[in-house]
Amino acid sequence: MKLISADRMLPGPAGDCVDDGAVLVDGARIAAVGPREQLRHREHAEHEHFPGATLLPGLINAHVHLVFDDTAPDSATLVERVRTASDDELRAQAAEHARQALRSGVTTLRDCGDRGGITARLRDDIAAGHLPGPRLITTGPPLTVPAGHCWFLGGAAGTDAELREQVRRNARLGVDMIKVMASGGQITPGSAPSWQSQFDRDRLRLVVAEAEHRGLPVAAHAHGTTAIRDAVAAGVHTVEHCSWMTGPGEVHRDAATAAEMAARGVHACTASSRNWRRIIDSLPPEVADRVYGRLPWLAERGVGLITGTDAGLPSSPFDDLAGALELYVHLGFTAEHVVEMATTTSAAALGLGEVTGRLAPGLDADLLVVDGDPRTGVAALGAVRAVLARGAAVG
Repeated sequence: MKLISADRMLPGPAGDCVDDGAVLVDGARIAAVGPREQLRHREHAEHEHFPGATLLPGLINAHVHLVFDDTAPDSATLVERVRTASDDELRAQAAEHARQALRSGVTTLRDCGDRGGITARLRDDIAAGHLPGPRLITTGPPLTVPAGHCWFLGGAAGTDAELREQVRRNARLGVDMIKVMASGGQITPGSAPSWQSQFDRDRLRLVVAEAEHRGLPVAAHAHGTTAIRDAVAAGVHTVEHCSWMTGPGEVHRDAATAAEMAARGVHACTASSRNWRRIIDSLPPEVADRVYGRLPWLAERGVGLITGTDAGLPSSPFDDLAGALELYVHLGFTAEHVVEMATTTSAAALGLGEVTGRLAPGLDADLLVVDGDPRTGVAALGAVRAVLARGAAVG
């Protein structure tokens, strides 16, 4: 057994803090949580204390693309690299990206689009102990229209029958969720613009029904207001981006749809990278407010927000979730609330509330130790002292 302690412990959710707190780790699970003085006399426990530090649950990045190359200079190059790489090359790249995320304190990743189920196989290798990495939740190739957003990942479907078969194919690949591109996007040349729907409500209902028949929740990529409205009505579990776009630079936030999301527990993952400062500075103030103001607007209406970065896109790395989270503080969220979003809230939204996201007996020992106190500034989440993933120390 191992006893990990620090000057303060944030077990989750927000508001809970134990001074001089400790976690007793037994194998892959948490055996006990409490003040260090109460736990430090446990027999056969190797004790490691981190003065000046904070102990908290491992972080969750709920929107990444492990097979994408974040070093690509532009989207066209990124697409070409994914199209022409071999499966072995993409798998090696995905494994390295997963390791980068883990070393930065992210112990759970949701991959929101790969090629051929590569990340499902990587997930299994990590879970079996063959490779280091965080817990992975995978979607496989996202469903899209022919020549649509991210068609190059292999999930294009033009008819109802093809949509059903694509869900079945992904299920056979062993995915944990189904991802559907309800609207267009930005990185695929020639595809629909972000605000334009790719599937109507009936097609989205078909996807949800087929997925639920196989026990799989559905995540919907949806920038456009109509796409968001239709995806929520169709029964998706999370909305990715949730931008409320109606045209170039045009936004219409639908309060009725937001209320439905809140009532049904449909979470929004806005997938903003650490590049938010540069983007805000490049936009007129009123446009920046329309783009990023949706986050406090959603929170005010009771919609749960989960943390993701779209890592893998150009200049969106896998090892700087902390930099991306500073956006929320800039928008008026408290740092303590942001920490809760990146741990407890995201775990519950992904169906992992009884597995990770908190420090409690019986949960997996996903631990992060950082210098300072992230409740006074989320940048502290990037000052990593130690990471444990399912009880194993990360080198």
